[in-house]
Amino acid sequence: MTTTILPPQTAADRWLSHLCLWLPLGALVAFFAIPMLGIAWHSLIDDRSGAFGLANYQALLDAPGIWRATLNSLLLGLATTLLTLLLGFIVAYGLECTAMPAKRFVAMAISLPVLAPSLVLGLGLIFLLGRNGIIGNALGIRLDIYGFSGLLLANVLYALPQAILIIRVALRGCDARQYEAAEVLGADRWRQFFDITLPGVRYGLLSTAFVVFTITITDFGNAVVIGGDFSVLATEIYSQVSGQMKFGMGAVVGILLLLPAAAAIWIERAATRRQRLIGAAASQAPVAQALPARDIPFWFACMTLALCIVAIVGTVAIASLIRLWPYRLDLTLRHYDIDLAGGYAPLWTSIWISLLAAIIGTLLLFLLTFGIRRLPGRGAGLATLLSALPVGVPGLVLGLSYVFTFNSGEMPWGALYGSAILVALCNYYHYHTQGFTTMMMGVRGIPGALEDAATVLGGGTGRILRDVYLPAMRVTLIGVAIFLFMRSMVTLSAVIFLVTPSLPLAAVTVMRLDEAGFTSQAAAFSTCIMGIVGIMTLLLHLLTGKRLS
Repeated sequence: MTTTILPPQTAADRWLSHLCLWLPLGALVAFFAIPMLGIAWHSLIDDRSGAFGLANYQALLDAPGIWRATLNSLLLGLATTLLTLLLGFIVAYGLECTAMPAKRFVAMAISLPVLAPSLVLGLGLIFLLGRNGIIGNALGIRLDIYGFSGLLLANVLYALPQAILIIRVALRGCDARQYEAAEVLGADRWRQFFDITLPGVRYGLLSTAFVVFTITITDFGNAVVIGGDFSVLATEIYSQVSGQMKFGMGAVVGILLLLPAAAAIWIERAATRRQRLIGAAASQAPVAQALPARDIPFWFACMTLALCIVAIVGTVAIASLIRLWPYRLDLTLRHYDIDLAGGYAPLWTSIWISLLAAIIGTLLLFLLTFGIRRLPGRGAGLATLLSALPVGVPGLVLGLSYVFTFNSGEMPWGALYGSAILVALCNYYHYHTQGFTTMMMGVRGIPGALEDAATVLGGGTGRILRDVYLPAMRVTLIGVAIFLFMRSMVTLSAVIFLVTPSLPLAAVTVMRLDEAGFTSQAAAFSTCIMGIVGIMTLLLHLLTGKRLS
């Protein structure tokens, strides 16, 4: 057995390796860790006197509106989680464990909410089931979708794509050999389902439950469009800061919202690790056999849900072409002639900022994961720990923390406030954990022998980055960049506190148009956003060679 002797690193190589780790780590501290500490600090500053203490927390005890919003959020979160788990399991099981037809269409239709800001689902429900909705008018009844029922429907549909994704992964971890053994022992399909399938995916279901719960209690878009008088924590933060200018109380409510979200994410990650341990032993994926008595009911249920989502999202696009919904149904493009809220300037601004977030985020993630692999130790451990935290921070809380940290004329970093780069960084760090996880998977897939070979041939750190990591991670880099772009285009909660008259954003403009009563123009703007994100989704699949199912 021979041992490859690697030449010693030069000072320049060591400097570049440390730069790859510490530059993105420093940015992570500056644009995530410090702002989050700012939330805790400002929660201790009294809004009236400016004194440092627990006055805001004491005022919280005498704020029945906040406690009512908390209970509403928990009730809505639990109801949404239970319904989403049921529907998500039905669809995921249909896609993975049956031979039902039209699987690709179902998968594509279920993914439509990902292409749009969350409030688009609320708009679609209003067009269909609102007081002047087309269904109510057709039936001659006056429906009221505002409040708990509307929020429940909107949040279930918004969380469903992520729930189905997690449950599908859990179902793929089941071992076909267990089903074969059960067949030999004479167990029927129901017995196999309860004794093999459900126990095998229990941690996946638990993970799904906490992901859905977190999405629900932190969502702002649907709550502000269709929530009505049903207040939740997300709208309460917005009311405290934008409506009443109580920044300290807003920070307190932010911490109140952060606690259940962070706890849910921690439990979800523990469940995910357990699921991976279970799935690691599986060597054969089950192959679904045609069984009409099972496949037809699953096809009917999945198609019904898929068509409902297509109808809701499609209604928004159709309503943007209707002269006066639902009274004058002749087609027109006048709603696309938007001269309110800055016209189409917010759309171009969002595209520019999303591109900036994608470029900066992909570069920093690439350098960070490379630095972690090259320099394992305390610095790499700190970077890994901090990179796992942003997923547990609601967008509203992160955006508010940026206001506290960067809205300062006395500090040099105050010059960033109101700039496109700060909004781009907020969007990036909002989705940092997802991008980091994907990038780390790509880095782990690079054989260490390639890196050793490049080093033996005289390649330094720069050559290894250029000739080994960049070619090997091309698909991962493209995927992360397009992911960051798409999420930046549709996010609302993280940027609602950062928009300015000179820096309007598309998702916020949709909300403003709806608030002003221009729902058709809001639908037109939403359709433009969905079109751009849809094009980027197709581009992602074309460049990475992935199928849409």
